[in-house]
Amino acid sequence: MKLLKTTLTAAALTLATASATAATVENNILLKTPVAFPSTLPALGSPIIEIQDTINALGDGTLKMKFYEPKKLVSTPEILDAVSSGKVNAGYTTAGYHAGKMPAAPIFSSVPFGPEAGEYLAWILYGNGLALYQEMYDSNGYNVHVEPCAILSPETSGWFANPINSPEDLKGLNMRFFGLGAKVMEKLGVSTVGLPGGEIFGALEKGAIDATEFSQPAIDQRLGLHKIVKYNYFPGWHQQATLFELLINGDAWNKMSDRQKKVVQMSCRASLTNSFAEGEASQFDVMAKAEENGVKIMYWSDDMLNTFKTTWDQVAVEFATEDAFFAKVYADLSEFRAGYDLWETNAFLPRK
Repeated sequence: MKLLKTTLTAAALTLATASATAATVENNILLKTPVAFPSTLPALGSPIIEIQDTINALGDGTLKMKFYEPKKLVSTPEILDAVSSGKVNAGYTTAGYHAGKMPAAPIFSSVPFGPEAGEYLAWILYGNGLALYQEMYDSNGYNVHVEPCAILSPETSGWFANPINSPEDLKGLNMRFFGLGAKVMEKLGVSTVGLPGGEIFGALEKGAIDATEFSQPAIDQRLGLHKIVKYNYFPGWHQQATLFELLINGDAWNKMSDRQKKVVQMSCRASLTNSFAEGEASQFDVMAKAEENGVKIMYWSDDMLNTFKTTWDQVAVEFATEDAFFAKVYADLSEFRAGYDLWETNAFLPRK
């Protein structure tokens, strides 16, 4: 009897051990990740280096990432479709590049006269933003899981060959412009084109475009924009904050254990902090040397800012009228911002 008890106890322990081992077995997953921006660009492309390193450090050998510079695996416009189809199982980009596929996508990238980084993340992570973000992909048939994975503070709003003193000075310009802000510029008589960063300098040099915006001063300097156009305008009314995404193929995401998913999520949360801090720390040295390069730092007049804002309000109404999901997302963001305004007005200096 004692022998039987011992045998049963040993069997039970063996079963328990086997069950525990089975419960911790994880699929080996390598996230092959094409990126939309060169990793050499600070705060814009560089976050993917930290994301890769963090996932590899915490993945316990079963979860790894390898990123590929732009065009190495797929072109930037193809990243969403490539991840959804499983051609690649991950991609690092920004939702603003999907505007042609989903009108609401730019709201999850940058919004003219929209929230600054803190408010934007508050809506994304603690409001309805992230749920709506995933709903957008799901409802449009994309087999992807989205994680917000980096954020930029304000950008500049344009490089021009001549001063812009009135809306009349914008009419007839050919300009590289991004996202929803491009629609504002078009209403003001500007012809816009969405060039990738690597093509902007050549387009300016050849006269294919007259003006451009791209990103923050430290990034624009890497592109050499100041060598051709000298009037750099602030504030970046069109991009007070810009969000970037890590897309993971839905089937690959579902194969991950809870621990592996948490590694991805926490790597992205860490990147949100680091990318914002890197962007904030990298600008003032470049701006301080702007005059040496013949650059004139300009600040839009109140009349011009009011013109941009009034025009954006018109664009937002038009988009909401044409697309029900845009209307749903923009209404939710606007409601959140109306509530947040009570906190912002009282908590920050100077009081509005």
